Amino acid sequence: MLLFGHRFIKSEKFFHISDVEAVLKTPPRSSVYLEFDEKNLDIIEYLQANTIDFALGTKSLQEVVYASALGAKYIVTDEALCVQAQRIAQEYLFDAKVLVRVMTDEEIEKYAKLGIDGLLYPEAIVKVTT
Repeated sequence: MLLFGHRFIKSEKFFHISDVEAVLKTPPRSSVYLEFDEKNLDIIEYLQANTIDFALGTKSLQEVVYASALGAKYIVTDEALCVQAQRIAQEYLFDAKVLVRVMTDEEIEKYAKLGIDGLLYPEAIVKVTT
């Protein structure tokens, strides 16, 4: 199980961006995070063209499928969606890892038993402004 932002484990940060200019303010070879939205397709296209790893926040199974098809390295979900997203990712052999947003360490065991790829703590997200 992957743990991003856990206080015991060193992990990569995700730089939360809202436009292409914000991407330019991230460190080299960093991963970026953005919410899936049709308005963000130009940003996603830029990330793809520049081979920048990215995580997409999703709110539905349709968005989970889009995130995989768009080449997201990580698909971020909430508790309500994570089990179905993980099942679909395994069924269709997604390259992306499914991450669920968590707040406390008490959630580790629950998601480990469910077979979720990883957990994303708020500490792993760095907001980038332009």
